[in-house]
Amino acid sequence: MKPPEQGHREVEHTADLELEVWGPDMAAVLEEAARGLYELMAVEVSDDSRRHHQVEIQADDKEQLMVSFLEELLFLTDTEELAFDGFLLKVDDSQLIAHLEGGFIITRRREIKAVTFHSLSIGPSGSGLRTNVVFDV
Repeated sequence: MKPPEQGHREVEHTADLELEVWGPDMAAVLEEAARGLYELMAVEVSDDSRRHHQVEIQADDKEQLMVSFLEELLFLTDTEELAFDGFLLKVDDSQLIAHLEGGFIITRRREIKAVTFHSLSIGPSGSGLRTNVVFDV
């Protein structure tokens, strides 16, 4: 069976949470990392409170772009109780324009404090990109 072109899975980590992420391009990797972040937090989003949000991020490299994007999502989760399940992402070099759709959080079973740079390296893998992201809990 052929592995999916993009996806994510939790990787066992001694003290924190770790996510392996892969996709055909940087936009897909960012989307999968965001979906994985919400899965790790066990977030449930209300369908009755749909919201749209735009995020623009400029970074020095792909790793900074990843951390900045996920930190922005964590910030919106913590300050506005918002989470997103719809993503339209455009990445040019180290700039991201993200159109997000989501809603208010009904439940969140796990807290994530921060996204780390620990062993973060986004690199080629097969026909796309792959990375591991570690979250501080």
